[in-house]
Amino acid sequence: MVSVMTSVRGINVHYQIINPRAEKTIVFLHGFTGSTKTWDTVIQSFQKDYRIFAIDLIGHGLTDSPYSVRRYSMEEQVELLHEFFEARRVPSFTLVGYSMGGRVALAFAVKYASMIEKLVLESSSPGLPTEAERTARRKNDRTLAEKIEKNGLDAFVKEWENIPLFESQKALPTPKQLVIRQERLNQRAVGLANSLRGMGTGQQPSYWDELKKMTKPVLLITGELDQKFQQKAIDMEEKFLCCENKTVPDVGHAVHVENPQIFATIIEEHLETI
Repeated sequence: MVSVMTSVRGINVHYQIINPRAEKTIVFLHGFTGSTKTWDTVIQSFQKDYRIFAIDLIGHGLTDSPYSVRRYSMEEQVELLHEFFEARRVPSFTLVGYSMGGRVALAFAVKYASMIEKLVLESSSPGLPTEAERTARRKNDRTLAEKIEKNGLDAFVKEWENIPLFESQKALPTPKQLVIRQERLNQRAVGLANSLRGMGTGQQPSYWDELKKMTKPVLLITGELDQKFQQKAIDMEEKFLCCENKTVPDVGHAVHVENPQIFATIIEEHLETI
């Protein structure tokens, strides 16, 4: 695995790549408070015939955390990824996104459908369908962003790892929990705060109406213990033209963290059969 820093649209972007000469390409996008490190175990499970990119999104990992909220918009993140792939002459690929990264992946697939071979969304959504819901979410995200900046990362991470969405992660071995915590603590307050302000679920457009226009195969993965996103996946499956919906038993929101081997196997089987 090679770690690389490059400049795209005036942003220093960090990514990792393995098997650079393989013909088939898979791209992984992490969730909020995550980084390329979240995929380390998953990537090791893939066969060597896949070239794999894992990318730190704006405000996360080793990628820049600008002070301008405008740079964090969903539209800006999509354009940054597009120029990243264009510069590396990657014309098409399977795109995998988790949670926030899944929202980014879907936004990219909506705008640049011709570049997508297959789309894999883990515990994600197309956004909020009504303006009232988006307004309420923007207010909550602004409040959380201000708390992060005011109270610092330590206080935020302590609160964040105890929200119901991540309850199932408390059953993981202690060393693995510590790795997850450290990944969150390695973020920057300005990056997380501006990510919430710029491309939080309430800030992004709703893509619900775009789902039925997508013709590429879609794989949805959720955890059995994450009922909220399991229901979102069911609702999404009804709209996609070509969709497979997989529920992984005994895990929650971060399937790839709680059971990386099964997560990788589901994707590989999907790529081989569709």
